[in-house]
Amino acid sequence: MKRPIFTIRIVAFGLALACAAAPASAGKKPQQQVKPMAGPRATALRVTSLYITPSTEAQRVDRVQIGREMVVAEKSGAWMRVYANTDIEEQHSDKDEPMVGGNETTPPISGWIEAKGVVEETTPNGDQILMGAAANMETEASDPRGPANAAQSARLLYRRLMEMFPNSPLAPEAAWRAADIQWQIERADAATLPSAHEKSPEFRQQMDEDALHKVIKYYPKTKWAALAAFDLIDNKLCGDWQGSEQCPAKESEIYVKYADEYPDGPRTARALYEAVYRLAVLVDMYAADRDDRKSNDAHNQARTVAAQLKAHFPDSDYTYRAGALVYKLDEGVPVYGIDRD
Repeated sequence: MKRPIFTIRIVAFGLALACAAAPASAGKKPQQQVKPMAGPRATALRVTSLYITPSTEAQRVDRVQIGREMVVAEKSGAWMRVYANTDIEEQHSDKDEPMVGGNETTPPISGWIEAKGVVEETTPNGDQILMGAAANMETEASDPRGPANAAQSARLLYRRLMEMFPNSPLAPEAAWRAADIQWQIERADAATLPSAHEKSPEFRQQMDEDALHKVIKYYPKTKWAALAAFDLIDNKLCGDWQGSEQCPAKESEIYVKYADEYPDGPRTARALYEAVYRLAVLVDMYAADRDDRKSNDAHNQARTVAAQLKAHFPDSDYTYRAGALVYKLDEGVPVYGIDRD
C-alpha cells in the first residue's frame, strides 16, 4: 500500500483536549476525552480553505487537510468558524504527550470554512460517514495512481471516528485500522534501512507499538486485539536469518504462542503456518549440520503444528500449504537452502 510516513498529535484548544482512546466494548474502559468549550468536534472530508471572514473573497488563512481535527465555535448560514489543526504534523504516537496541552503545543488556527463536506460529532450517522470515507481513502492508498497522502487521510479519519464517536460500534475497528496503517507505514520505512538485514531484532528499526497496545488494552479478547497482537510480532522477528537456527527456532515459538493466546483469531491460521514453515526450515538446517536428533525433533514438531492447523482451520489455504510442507519433509525434499539430493 502506497502510504507516506506521518505523525499524529492532538492539539490544544482554549481548554485543551484530553487524549484518550474510545471506550472498550469488552474489558477496561478508557478515559473519556474532555470536550472543548468552544463547540462540537468536527473534521473535513475534503481539503478545505480557511478564511478570515465567511467569504471565498476573504483572505485565506490556511488549508485544512482531510481528517484533521477541528472544533466548531459558531455557525453562520453555510459557514462555520472553527479552530483547526492545519499544517501541524500529528505524532505517530501520543504516549509521551501530556493529557492536556502545555506550552510546547502549537495552538490551532481560527477561521471560517464552508460547512459542506464537514462531519461534526452531532452529524446523524457521522460514524458511518467517517468509516466509509476512511475506507475509500485506504483503497485509494493501495492504488499507485491514488493521492500520495491517501493513507495519511485514511488514518486520520479513522482516528477522528473513534474520538468523535467513542460509543459507536465502529470505534474498535476504527482504532485498529488507524493503528495498523501507522504500523504498516513504519514497517515499510524500516524495510528500506540497512538495519533491516540485521539478524537480531534489537539492531533493527523498531515500529512504535503504542497504538497497537492500546487496541489490545481497550478491546481485550476481541478480533481487533488479535489483529493488533499479530502486527506486534514484526518487532520480534529477525531481519535476516543469516543461516542461524536460533532465528527460525525462536520465531516458530512466537507464532505458536500467539496461536495459543488467540486460538480463534483472524490471523491464527497464518500464525500456525508460519510456525510450520520455520520448523520445516529447521529440519533442513539441522540436517545440514548433521544433527539428526534435532532435525527429527523439528520434523515431528512440524507435523504436530500442521495437525493443529488442520483441526482448527480445515478449509484454510494455510492448512493446505502447511500440509504440502510436511509432505516434502516426509519425502525428504528440502524446504530451505541448497538442494541436498
